[in-house]
Amino acid sequence: GETMREVDWSKIKKEVPQWFRDAKFGLFFHWGPYSVPAYQNEWYSRNMYCKGLEQNLHHEKTYGKLHDFGNKDFYPMMTGEKFDPRQWARLAKRAGARYAGPVSEHADNFSMWDSKVNPINSVNYGPHRDVVGECMEAFREEGIRTLATFHHQWLWGWFMSTDNEADVYDPANEVYYGPALPLETNRYIPYRYPDQAFCQRWLDKVREVVDQYGPDALYFDSRTCIIGETYRYDMAEYYYQTKGMKDGIITYKQEDFPEGIGVYDLECGRFASPKPFYWQSDDRLEDNITWCMVQDPKYKPAERIIHQLCDIVSKNGNLLLNVGPYADGSFHPDAVRILEEIGDWLALNGEAIYGSRPFAVAAEGPTTVEDANYDVDKIQEQLDKGDAVDVHSDSLTAQDFRFTVRDGHLYAIAFGWPEDGTFHIRSLREGVSYLEGIRHVSMVGCGEPVSYARDGEGLHVKAPLRKPCACAYVLKIER
Repeated sequence: GETMREVDWSKIKKEVPQWFRDAKFGLFFHWGPYSVPAYQNEWYSRNMYCKGLEQNLHHEKTYGKLHDFGNKDFYPMMTGEKFDPRQWARLAKRAGARYAGPVSEHADNFSMWDSKVNPINSVNYGPHRDVVGECMEAFREEGIRTLATFHHQWLWGWFMSTDNEADVYDPANEVYYGPALPLETNRYIPYRYPDQAFCQRWLDKVREVVDQYGPDALYFDSRTCIIGETYRYDMAEYYYQTKGMKDGIITYKQEDFPEGIGVYDLECGRFASPKPFYWQSDDRLEDNITWCMVQDPKYKPAERIIHQLCDIVSKNGNLLLNVGPYADGSFHPDAVRILEEIGDWLALNGEAIYGSRPFAVAAEGPTTVEDANYDVDKIQEQLDKGDAVDVHSDSLTAQDFRFTVRDGHLYAIAFGWPEDGTFHIRSLREGVSYLEGIRHVSMVGCGEPVSYARDGEGLHVKAPLRKPCACAYVLKIER
C-alpha cells in the first residue's frame, strides 16, 4: 500500500537560497484561539483537557465544565477586530526582519487561512479573515519574504482528555477536534502513529497553503517525524519541484527530514561554534515561557535579542523571533517598542549582519556558550508537567566579541563598552594565520576613525568618545 512506497530523498536535495542565507533575521506570530484565554501559554488548548493541570483548573473556574465549554467555544471570542496586516508588515520591516509570517496552523486544527480542506479556519470562524493570505500580501508589499509555519502534526492526540465528559469525545464535535483516539497518542512519540487519513490531511493542508500563497519558506515544528515518510517526501517534492519554488526553503527540527532537504532549526537553541551548514534558531520575544499572548506578558530587552542575533549570525545561523498578538490582533506596546529598538540597532549596524558570513573565529570572551537545543527530553518534560522549560540565558560582557565578514571587511561586535577605554581583542593579535595586515579600523555609526595598536597580546582599539548606539558596538576592520 501507500505506506510502503520507497522514496529517494536525494532527488529533491535543495541548496539554501541566497535570500535566506543573507536574511539573518525573521519574525513570526503565534495567533489563534489560544490567544483568547491567554493563560500561561499556547498549550492551553491541550492542557485545558488534562484534569488537575493548572490550565484545566483555571478553565473550569473561568469558563465552566469541559462538557459545556470546550476549545471550540473560544472561536467566536477571537475577534481580531484590530488585526491590520499592513501594520504587522510595517512592524516587521521596522524591526529589521527580512522574512515573516503568522503561524499557519498550530496543534489545534484551526487553520489561519481560507481553507477548503479544513472548514475550521479563520475565515469561517473567529476573525472571519484570511490571516495567512492577507499577511503574505502585506509582507510582500514591504519587500519582506514570506513564511508559513506548520505545527499541525501535533494534532494527533492533542485534544484527548482525561475527562470522559469533555466535548472532544462527542462525535458531533469531530469536525473541530478530529476523531477520538487512545489517550497515549498525546505522547511526543506515541505507540500508535498517525493513520493514512491523518497523514493525507496533514499533507493536503500544506499543499493548499503552497498553492494559494506560494510562501518563500515553510517551517515545520518538531514531531513532524510521526508523519509517514511518503507524505513528508510528497510535501517537499510538491513544494520544491511540482510548484518549482526555486527560491523556496523548508526548515525542520531534530531529524524530521534528512540532511540536505532544508535548513536545520534549533528551538530556543544555539551552537557553541560555527557550522559549515546554514541553520536557524527559533525563539521568542516573550520572557514568560509562552509563544502566545498571556495575561501580564513580559518581554526580553532588546539588548538580549541583539546579542543573541549576533551570536547566531557569527555561527552561520538565522534568528526567527516570535511575538504573539492579543486576541484582537494588536500587539502589546512593550513588544512594539522593543522590536523598534532592535530595528534601530539593525538600521545602524546591519552591514555586520545582513549578507554576512562567519569568520575563521566566531567568538571570544569569558562567557562560555554551550550547544543548546529544545530537544526531545525537554519536549517530553513539557508534556509531562504541562509547563515549558527554557534552555539558555547568559549575560555577555565587554570582553565578549562576535565576528562576521562581509564584502571583505571583518566586523568585531563588542557586547559591552570597555571600562579602560580600549577594546582588547585577543583573537586578532599579531601572528594569527587567519588575519594578516590591518589597514583601517572604525566604529560603525561614528564618523571619525579610531586609533588602534596590534601586538602579540591582541588588537587594541581605542573606544570613541561617544557610543553610537545603546548596545553591541561594531568595529569595522579593513584588511
